[in-house]
Amino acid sequence: MQFEEFESFTSDTPPAARAPAADAASPLVRLQYLIDNTPAIIYCTVPSGDFKMTFVSNNAYNVLGYRPEDMVADPNFWFDHIHPDDAPAIFSSLALVFVEGQRAYEYRFRAADGGYLWMHDTLRLIRDEQGAPLEVIGALTDITIRKTMEEALYSKGQEQQLLIGRLQEAQNQLLQSEKMASIGQLAAGIAHEINNPVGFVNSNMGTLQKYVATLFGVVREYDAAIAAHSPPPALAKAIAQIGKSADLEFLQDDATDLVRESMDGLKRVKDIVQALKDFSHVGENEWQVADLHHGLDSTLNIVSNEIKYKATVDKQYGQLPQVTCLASQLNQVFMNLLVNAGHAIKDKGVITIRTGAEDGWVWVAVSDTGCGIAQEHLNRIFEPFFTTKPVGSGTGLGLSLSYGIVNKHGGRIDVASTPGEGTTFTVRLPVLPPAAVSPGSEPGTAGAAA
Repeated sequence: MQFEEFESFTSDTPPAARAPAADAASPLVRLQYLIDNTPAIIYCTVPSGDFKMTFVSNNAYNVLGYRPEDMVADPNFWFDHIHPDDAPAIFSSLALVFVEGQRAYEYRFRAADGGYLWMHDTLRLIRDEQGAPLEVIGALTDITIRKTMEEALYSKGQEQQLLIGRLQEAQNQLLQSEKMASIGQLAAGIAHEINNPVGFVNSNMGTLQKYVATLFGVVREYDAAIAAHSPPPALAKAIAQIGKSADLEFLQDDATDLVRESMDGLKRVKDIVQALKDFSHVGENEWQVADLHHGLDSTLNIVSNEIKYKATVDKQYGQLPQVTCLASQLNQVFMNLLVNAGHAIKDKGVITIRTGAEDGWVWVAVSDTGCGIAQEHLNRIFEPFFTTKPVGSGTGLGLSLSYGIVNKHGGRIDVASTPGEGTTFTVRLPVLPPAAVSPGSEPGTAGAAA
């Protein structure tokens, strides 16, 4: 319904352009003019379930492109023009207008050009003197620009959060890299200091081994010479008593064993020092061809104290080609997986390391017979700082940084776990990573056990 004073306007005249004539400045004309030029579309509907429009202000033509009389003529106009994705939420709560007296919605409304505009709609129930519903008055305001800005800000915020996350991860990797570099330098210094005394002790033990062999050889020759010359019984008895008192036979066997065990111990020290040097690779920043089995063995030497009291290690190595990689970083991945496997085993268990190759790829699988990982945690184990260990027992960075290292090599980490039975992490790597042949490729950073 429209005010009578506007019945003489032609339908071709944009409503917002109409102004009251100077000689027709009645209150009704003034009110109609103000309504038609407000930012909001004012409308009225019947207070029933169909919400048929009974009045629409003329500025609907300027905002939506529809003639008010057409909107009023169609009993389903409002319902039919709400975006299908927004309609269910509105329809399901529209009856609350009769309980609460007022409701507000934000939804998309189809304009005459076929596009959708975001509208803010405030509905208010009007009652008569007896409290019976009389009509519903609504105000539709175009908020498309605001929504567009909100979406842009939200998108920008998401990008910023992603960037912040990447910066935090990069910072964590940098800190971890610096820490590992310091540890590597310390390890190299310790290895150098240990090598010096181990070197001369090893040399002295080798010489001692020869001396012991020579001395007991002389003793045997003395015995043979004495026996050949048949000494007097008293002398033979005295010599035999000396040998018996000294227990020469035991001394010969035990001295030989002691020297051999000492030589074995020195060899173990040398192997550990060499493994430490191989593991740290201080100063390494170039891709190189490496033997993953050698890296696994070196890493096992380093972490043996973490797992030897809780698990036995079953190595099931297959045939592996040489792999182009950043060896020290892959050693960090192996260390994280082995240490985590050891931590997963509470009492006594088995850690199995299997390797294999196929179609230009190699794989390393580390399995444990530990407690397993709960299903709800499987999708989060590679997140930075996520850990199921008690506070103070882990940083939650190990698997996250391991994932980054493997990803830098063009590979991936798969995990399969059954709570109460164990977990298997499988690292899959290309024999020749794309990053190794890309110009300007940078080495990644190493991680710490989660």
